[in-house]
Amino acid sequence: MGDQPAFTLNIDQNKYLPLDGREVHAILTVGSTGGATVQAAPAEAAEVIIIDTSGSMSGSKIREARQAAATAVQTLRDGVHFAVIAGTESARVVYPGGHANLVKASPATRAEAERAISRLSAHGGTAMGEWIKLAGHLLTAHPSAIRHALLMTDGQNNERPEVFASVLSGWSGKFVADCLGVGDDWVPAELRKVAEAMLGTFDFVRNQGDLPEFFRRLTQTSMSKTVAELSLRVWVPQTATLKFVKQVSPTLLDLTGKRTDVNPLTGDYPTGSWGAEEREYHVCVEVPPGQVGQEIRAGWVKLVRPDTQEVVASGNVLAQWTDDLAASTRINGKVAHYTGQAELHELIQDGLSARAMGDVDTATARLAKARQIAADSGREDTARLLEKVVEVDPATGTARLRRNVDKADEIELDTGSVRTSRLRKEGS
Repeated sequence: MGDQPAFTLNIDQNKYLPLDGREVHAILTVGSTGGATVQAAPAEAAEVIIIDTSGSMSGSKIREARQAAATAVQTLRDGVHFAVIAGTESARVVYPGGHANLVKASPATRAEAERAISRLSAHGGTAMGEWIKLAGHLLTAHPSAIRHALLMTDGQNNERPEVFASVLSGWSGKFVADCLGVGDDWVPAELRKVAEAMLGTFDFVRNQGDLPEFFRRLTQTSMSKTVAELSLRVWVPQTATLKFVKQVSPTLLDLTGKRTDVNPLTGDYPTGSWGAEEREYHVCVEVPPGQVGQEIRAGWVKLVRPDTQEVVASGNVLAQWTDDLAASTRINGKVAHYTGQAELHELIQDGLSARAMGDVDTATARLAKARQIAADSGREDTARLLEKVVEVDPATGTARLRRNVDKADEIELDTGSVRTSRLRKEGS
């Protein structure tokens, strides 16, 4: 079993609570070695490449999209099952033509796919739910594979919100989807919904000439996965309440609503596919008050492979009540850091929403505070983007929204707000 990945689970927290303390916070650091060796057979994988070919993609955009899709196909390793979908108000398999199944990547099929991609043209509308459904049906034929879709769009979804939401709910957890938005006419909130439902990422391709490199990198990352699914299995005592489970690094993703009950005290939370990587999760448990010196297990966390029910790592979230003020008020560095990162994301989202609705006072207050948190937490990239939206007079400290903001700067700030920085180590 030397080709199997090894997982680790480390828990950071301050277990000490004051006598009236009820909330227990912990950061779970999950690491994987990936496990693939030169001798080991690569994991079975299935990949669907979805290209927006609606009318707004005409001209240079469709040319860059064709090149990007061809780059993704070139990046697929031999033996990976794949297909290419063209998306408009409907979804169509452009390769393999006339087939309802994926085909194995080889020099011959990659060349055929590239020829089919070269004939793509731009026309029609945008219905992303249809694209997701077709990708899902294609990937369903490979239940044991690491299933992944790469979706690119430049426009706004034309489907009714309830239809789109129903599709995402129906296919959530069936495969991972990473999304890219190109240009400045797409809506970050729509791709965020896809990424959240499908446990993937979404990003902004500011310069369309960079699209092939984005496709290459995302496909390469998908090819590096070695485990199709890993669940966080969280148990809490009967008297406790699990308030939330959130991924906090490398991106923010709320898993709380994705729970599958194992029993009344235990739930599984999906995390998607894994390669050699590290992610961090924030768990919050509410417990009833205890007595001085009393220690309880507030949570028992296991990493479980759903296909085999194998537990690959586990750890305890503890709570102990104390009348030692210094112990109970000590702030765990990781908990504080990621709480701040989540606040930064919420402030940016609230501020941009208020700005869009013309609520200048709320937008100014939220974005100015976000700018300060970004600067204090080492998020220089985010701080620079916030400075393009809100300015602060260094003499008076008065904040005001900038009048003319580049739409691309606003989209980059919006999409980037889900990414978090790691806690910097002492001396670094």
